[in-house]
Amino acid sequence: MIKGQQVYLREIREDDSDSIIRCFQNEEIMYMTGTRNILTKEQIKEAIKRFKADSSRYDFAICLVDNDQVIGDLAIMEVDLDNKKAVFRIALHNIENCGRGMGSEAVRLAQRFTFEELNLNRLELQVYSHNSRAIKSYEKVGFKKEGVLRQALFMNNTFSDEIIMSLLRDEYMKIQK
Repeated sequence: MIKGQQVYLREIREDDSDSIIRCFQNEEIMYMTGTRNILTKEQIKEAIKRFKADSSRYDFAICLVDNDQVIGDLAIMEVDLDNKKAVFRIALHNIENCGRGMGSEAVRLAQRFTFEELNLNRLELQVYSHNSRAIKSYEKVGFKKEGVLRQALFMNNTFSDEIIMSLLRDEYMKIQK
């Protein structure tokens, strides 16, 4: 468990599928993440089993410190120990939890795990240009824009760019001081 003030991260479990399925019931979350395929609870449980068997990723449930409620999930994926890098993703399961600082805190906990536990040098993410709230949140916790895949997503009858952001170990260490 990796504990913060409002939230903590713990290993994801199959019974977290009850919370995860909420993402697929919210059109705004689906659009912000560029998600097209709606998964069933059984498909989510199967995915969690596959994730646990994959040594190149770490999947966490984001839980409230106060009552242990699962409010989201995140993953550190494509862990490449040779090149000391990984890819990051996060999803809050209910739009009402956005803008309250809990996602930012969860990202900081994931950063701590990546740079202090896994001892990696680079953490990368992709975010769509229409998700300005997420972009601001990532910048707030130290991620820097480094590339744009122009018009990489066509959803809701419009094109969006895919923005690549990253945080390097030395940048993370400066933030910690």
